[in-house]
Amino acid sequence: MAYDRPWKSFEEQLELLEARGMVVADEAAALEYLERVGYYRLSAYWYPFRVFETVGHDRHGRPISKATDRFVPDTQFVDAVRLYLFDKELRLRLTDALERIEIALRVDIAYLLGERDAFAHLHRASFHPSFARRKFGRDPRDSFEKWQARCEGMEKRSKEDFVNHYRQKHGPRLPIWVAVETWDFGTISQLFAMMKVPDQQRIAEKYGVSDWEVFQRWLRSLNFLRNVCAHHSRLWNRNIARPKLPEPGVLHWCDAFRGEGELTTRTFVLLAIVRHMTREVCPDTGWHRRLQVHLTTFPSQHAQRQLSLEDMGTPSGWERWWSA
Repeated sequence: MAYDRPWKSFEEQLELLEARGMVVADEAAALEYLERVGYYRLSAYWYPFRVFETVGHDRHGRPISKATDRFVPDTQFVDAVRLYLFDKELRLRLTDALERIEIALRVDIAYLLGERDAFAHLHRASFHPSFARRKFGRDPRDSFEKWQARCEGMEKRSKEDFVNHYRQKHGPRLPIWVAVETWDFGTISQLFAMMKVPDQQRIAEKYGVSDWEVFQRWLRSLNFLRNVCAHHSRLWNRNIARPKLPEPGVLHWCDAFRGEGELTTRTFVLLAIVRHMTREVCPDTGWHRRLQVHLTTFPSQHAQRQLSLEDMGTPSGWERWWSA
């Protein structure tokens, strides 16, 4: 289909929003945000204030709604800006914690595998045969082959001085404790997923998780979270894939999410996982308390439809265990 939407100046973008019912109290400030942040990035934050209409029902009889171009009464441009700024600060704080977790995982994996073989990551025998041989879709390569290609690409693209120095002195193959420093979080989580179960279990227990499958799923979720933060995408009320939780009673904070319907499909459960992991990496950290302070600054709105921290998936009474 031919794209038929014309280019619009910043002034025309603002006029369009006003025509749809958005209140712009400070036109100069609104134009500055459109020029600096962009219409479509901000649109993710005014989307919840749009009027929704029922357009049908699913096979279970539940209504299917669709967003219209209109905004609920009293929606102001500043409502979206405040949500954007809250979300930006949330991502920045999470980036700090995810960096600590990623670096600690690099050390743990390289230390465990490197003790047996400096080049363990290059040998299929180092990994669980069933996990490493998995294939997905039409790609003829298995998990290990795709992972190897990904690692090789990152090592070649690395501009780090220590990589060039090592190759000049010792040759092209990097031992795992050097190679791991060129990998991203996704590569690390994929490596963990291919490791033998006793190795996965050993690392999971170091982070206070008694089930290696739970920990493996957590790393996958944290990689998703890291990518959202790295690409500056909307986070606060995002839908997510459900992370696996341990059996009841194993980690008391996880029990707060049980029997609560859709809570595990919202962002807050990932924040709780980061809280757990960060405290295992840095027992004396105050990161989780600082994040809690930020969460209490969730902005109020002028719009008749009110959003709240609960839209992130906060379970009842979360404040009691968050800072404990």
